[in-house]
Amino acid sequence: MRTILVVEDEHDLAELVAFNLEKDGYQAIIAKDGVSGLEQARVAAPDLILLDLMLPGMSGIEVCKTLKMSDKTASIPIIMLTAKGEEIDRVVGFEVGADDYMVKPFSTRELMLRIKAVLRRKGEMEAVGKTITVGALVIDSDRHMVRVDGEEIILTTTEFKLLISLAERLGRVQSRERLLKDVWGMSHIGDTRTVDTHITRLRTKLGACGDMIKTIRGFGYKMEAE
Repeated sequence: MRTILVVEDEHDLAELVAFNLEKDGYQAIIAKDGVSGLEQARVAAPDLILLDLMLPGMSGIEVCKTLKMSDKTASIPIIMLTAKGEEIDRVVGFEVGADDYMVKPFSTRELMLRIKAVLRRKGEMEAVGKTITVGALVIDSDRHMVRVDGEEIILTTTEFKLLISLAERLGRVQSRERLLKDVWGMSHIGDTRTVDTHITRLRTKLGACGDMIKTIRGFGYKMEAE
């Protein structure tokens, strides 16, 4: 049984989400503030975290940043839940390592589909089991590890799969729509800004190797060897 941590200070919403999770066969853990959510993540090592942005004590942004800075919790997928729906809020969420983002009020059915999609991406990455080398960039799918010039780079599950998609099709142009389908699944078709946000973040994390990811104006992206 997979465990999902729900970090949400709205009692009724937290209970509703937990109820639906358990109905779908997950084990749900609830934390009602940022500090306890951070502690639960460290102790329980959940398979996925649903994290509210506006939390008492410690914001969801700070919780996410802290989790992604630790080797023990960096690979746990995070879906942000928030009443904020402006693009800048989504960008900030993705920049600190969130794998997905849902704006309140949301459909519990869509939430369950998003959870399954994120967990599926994580499972696919764990099952690939191969190493790809492009210049100074080494991608070890077996260990979910990326190195640039020998230095390990911490990526989210989504960033990792996006990088794999680009590296496996080296030199081939991929449309934003193709990347959305391959990396995020059908639920995100049409929201191409998600791809752009993650590409920007991925380039930043890869440093000089980020220049290998080329923008094809009006269409999409491709990776080229240095």
